[in-house]
Amino acid sequence: MTIKTVSVLGAGVLGSQIAFQTAFHGFDVIAYDVSREALTKSHTTIAWMIEQMAKDQTGTEYDFDAAQQRIGFTTVLADAVRKADLVIEAVPERIDIKREAYRKIAAVARPETIFATNSSTLLPSALAEDTGRPDRFVALHFANEIWRHNVAEVMGHPGTSPEVIATVTQFATDIGMVPVVLHKEQPGYVLNSLLIPLLGAAAKLLGKGIAAPRDIDRTWKIGTGAPKGPFDIFDIVGLNTVHNIMASGDPEERHFAELLRENYIDKGFLGVASGRGIYQY
Repeated sequence: MTIKTVSVLGAGVLGSQIAFQTAFHGFDVIAYDVSREALTKSHTTIAWMIEQMAKDQTGTEYDFDAAQQRIGFTTVLADAVRKADLVIEAVPERIDIKREAYRKIAAVARPETIFATNSSTLLPSALAEDTGRPDRFVALHFANEIWRHNVAEVMGHPGTSPEVIATVTQFATDIGMVPVVLHKEQPGYVLNSLLIPLLGAAAKLLGKGIAAPRDIDRTWKIGTGAPKGPFDIFDIVGLNTVHNIMASGDPEERHFAELLRENYIDKGFLGVASGRGIYQY
């Protein structure tokens, strides 16, 4: 199997990063979202990503313009997936939205196209039948700030073809990622299985009024030497995404989701990508 053209469904913060990372490494990319407004925001995210990549690689010359020219943008689903060898789905973290998306793309994609979900929490087996090609369906999970935190977790389900696993793993390598292949399905993969307990503890500390976000972050960073605290990470992930995940959790997590909505999201403070979230950027 050869991957040349990649479609990214969902041009949010991480979807935009996936699209640019893929184009930066020489692939043709088509980014899709349901509205022109979302695609306009995608351009802003990509501009921010280029600025950050340039800072990280001071003294190194990269042709960012060429990478941008390899990305097409569309609000027409059929145009997005018709020629794609690989479709990476990065739509909101709700199983009903993802299932509907897969039923739609299955009707217009070529039979040989591989589908991959970037879901942070859902198992591929929960979505496989909706793809219409369960043997060609896999999870490919990226971390935010993809060019810095360049782990790509590859997780199949019991029906995924080994050849598809191998192809997607090679693709991850080809776009500058370090692939980690999981041997069986695991909610949260490796990264989020380690990270989510930390974030959940921070959310509960805030929800109970124990300490302010800045102090919770300072405690974690000073005590462990970590470069970022949990609320730094919430802002990087994006508060809308955090809200969607926490809103379906236990009562304390739902309370935290409501705090996010009232104090940040409803005011347009969505995280790093919007210039302000829990912190000002």
